[in-house]
Amino acid sequence: MNTLRHRAAPAAALQSAPFLFQGPTGAIGASGPLQPLPRGPIATLPDRIAKAMQHIPPSGIIGGALPFERDGDDCLWLAEQTHHTPLDPRLPPEATLTWSVTPEPSAEDYAASVAQALTLMERHASLPDPLRKIVLARTLALSADRAIPVASVLARLAQDASVTAFQVALPDTTDNAQPRTLIGASPELLLRKTGAEILSHPLAGSAKRRADPEQDRAAAQALAASAKDLREHAIVVEFILDILTPHCRTLTAPSGPEITSSDTMWHLGTPIKGTLKDPDTPSVLIASLLHPTPAVCGAPRDRAAQLIRQLEPVARDFYAGSVGWTDATGDGAWYVTIRCAEIQGHRARLYAGAGIVPGSVPALEAAETGAKFGALLRALGLAHDMAIPTETN
Repeated sequence: MNTLRHRAAPAAALQSAPFLFQGPTGAIGASGPLQPLPRGPIATLPDRIAKAMQHIPPSGIIGGALPFERDGDDCLWLAEQTHHTPLDPRLPPEATLTWSVTPEPSAEDYAASVAQALTLMERHASLPDPLRKIVLARTLALSADRAIPVASVLARLAQDASVTAFQVALPDTTDNAQPRTLIGASPELLLRKTGAEILSHPLAGSAKRRADPEQDRAAAQALAASAKDLREHAIVVEFILDILTPHCRTLTAPSGPEITSSDTMWHLGTPIKGTLKDPDTPSVLIASLLHPTPAVCGAPRDRAAQLIRQLEPVARDFYAGSVGWTDATGDGAWYVTIRCAEIQGHRARLYAGAGIVPGSVPALEAAETGAKFGALLRALGLAHDMAIPTETN
């Protein structure tokens, strides 16, 4: 993507854009005539993408979102042109909104679900291919006294230069005439493809950043030395290597993770680089093989997904899916849909999850999810400590 040397986009244009992504390497979004692709599950994605690629002009792009469930319907758009116009960081602050916030589930109920998952892991440890990791999520249901300014919220999220801020227009599931939008600030690259070269940079294992520099360094050092977080991270890297190996001529990863950060969180991350056997494979199809990784689901994937449906009271929808784009050559970038919210009119639902492995402490996992709400809450103008308890009693 191009570097950020373009006039900032006006708020009205962003509000109506079907998709837009802005990250460390630049911004890219839909422009010109566009049309929705037929919706469907991942099983039908190769055929649908092949048909769309026959009609995409050289300047065109396919972008949108894949849901968490592999058999769920995606939301993809074909745009005949792209723009590289960055979000305007100088958007004026909106008038203060009055909010109501409902945790679903509460931190206490979430911790109880974590404990239940740990019990199941222990009980099934002797079975063939036992459950080794599960990612459990919780949500915040927010309601404001007027419409939420999506463009302003997105511009605030994009001020963190280490993340990719994104906006995707979603299909409406109600009779509500107001648009439904997925926005977020993902720190995690699922897959980038440039010619035959690919890069995946999974994140697993997290710690909240601290305002005090000394405490912040200590938090990063503790994360780097955490046996629990290192085990959690290794499961994700192993999964991605196993999935990509049959499709690559070369595939490399360092022997251990590195520390990466956003403005609010420390993460363990591992850059995985490869060269595809078939460089013509569109990036969205490679991303769909990986999605969802154990970073947002668990291992084994199908068993973890089944337990997630049982333990989480709110369906994930597009949370923990993937958002991104593929151009006419098949190149593109796809990101894990985390640090995100679905917004419709004056309502929003925020999502956050934590990876559970043997040795996890339920109260600490609840606190981790609370910390991960921080970026969205600040972008919405809510005080984090007032909006949601980060620890159980």
